[in-house]
Amino acid sequence: MDYMKAFVIGGIICLIAQIIMDNTKLVSGQILVLYITMGVVLTALGLYEPIVQYAGAGATTPLTGFGYCLVKGTIFAVKEQGLMGCFTGPLAASAGGITAAIVFGYFFAVIFKPKTKK
Repeated sequence: MDYMKAFVIGGIICLIAQIIMDNTKLVSGQILVLYITMGVVLTALGLYEPIVQYAGAGATTPLTGFGYCLVKGTIFAVKEQGLMGCFTGPLAASAGGITAAIVFGYFFAVIFKPKTKK
């Protein structure tokens, strides 16, 4: 059942992004920033934590989950280090995901021939 919850919630988050792309003039980069910002704001307001508790990876894997990760890392680091945690917390919390994105992005760019969108 956990897999189903993750699939449904993650799918809804992605569906909303697709609807935004189809019905507005926003480009993917703008939607990326919008989703990360939504994750930050919803986490700061305490609204995203219940979604994460319910859906697990379905809520932490999409871009809103990256915003969630940044806020949670910041809160933890500020409690541990004080004001300096504002600068170190988000990077420490998201370093694994950022590194994986860079490594896998490079790996697939070397293996596959990129094509331009028509």
